[in-house]
Amino acid sequence: MKFVVFGEQKRVGLLEGDSVVDVNNAAAKYLSEKRGAKSAAEEAAANAPANLTAFIEAGDRALDLTREAAEYVAGSDDASITSLAKNTKLHAPWPQRRIACAGANYAQHTRNAIKNSSGEEISLEEIKKRIRGNAPAGFWKITHEVMGPGDDVTYPGRTQLFDYEAEAAFVFGKRGMDIPGSKLSDYIWGVTLLNDWSIREMAPIQIPMSFNLPKNFDCCVSLGPCIVVGEADPGNLDVKLTVNGETRQDYNSSDMEYSFAEIVEFLSQDLTFLPGDVLSGGTSFGTAMDASQRGPDGKPLPDLFLSPGDVVEMSSPQVGSLRNGIVKKKS
Repeated sequence: MKFVVFGEQKRVGLLEGDSVVDVNNAAAKYLSEKRGAKSAAEEAAANAPANLTAFIEAGDRALDLTREAAEYVAGSDDASITSLAKNTKLHAPWPQRRIACAGANYAQHTRNAIKNSSGEEISLEEIKKRIRGNAPAGFWKITHEVMGPGDDVTYPGRTQLFDYEAEAAFVFGKRGMDIPGSKLSDYIWGVTLLNDWSIREMAPIQIPMSFNLPKNFDCCVSLGPCIVVGEADPGNLDVKLTVNGETRQDYNSSDMEYSFAEIVEFLSQDLTFLPGDVLSGGTSFGTAMDASQRGPDGKPLPDLFLSPGDVVEMSSPQVGSLRNGIVKKKS
């Protein structure tokens, strides 16, 4: 099942072909007409909520009711239940919880980034050893909004090196701390795509607690177009990214050095993950940072970095397409 967040009220929808089914309204109709429930609206609100976070927290009962209700309302022309996806505004399917991102987790991306920043030549075998010789690396995205399908991404005013990172991600489905890697599948609710927009100039102060400014700014993350539940593996996801139609990244998430299971086992030590938290696995080769040549001054040439007017599209056959335009910051 593919779940989206849609419309002015940002309700949970089920994407079926070219249609979006309002999950809560469909459940209320099914409970009333098929099951004869006297308080169908209340039961639907409790078991198939319109809010994404509450829907995820409802667990299997929400998924089971959605399956039954969607089958019951199939073919309905009731506009309160079914709408055409092309006529429906889709938002980022973000449960408004925390977003953790793995970093330096793909060997070729990391090797080229090191080469372009320091000039050091290093083999893929050696960089794999270096990555595995350290604990999993990463950062948190701290944001009040996440960009969704078709949303504009504002070019930050403090950069001339604005970059993209196409990533596979998953959404937690239940609460957990000290999670064994072998139990990860019990905690995955669904799979999605994440674009980790990045400022490539180095932060002014490079110490562990530096606010991670290159990764945190308005519009610093895009998510979507949907969350795929029960039909995709975040550790084996095909991911592609284009800029103005030109392919820049094309890889499978199975190339991660640290698996999602290992990252979760590491991160969840003494830290409780909640339903709706998001974890992305990092990005592979093809970002502007790791693919750009260096000029005579040692700085990366600007050709591959983003500019206002560019259109960036992430896609996966398992998940769909997430397209964002880059726009100039308003004065």
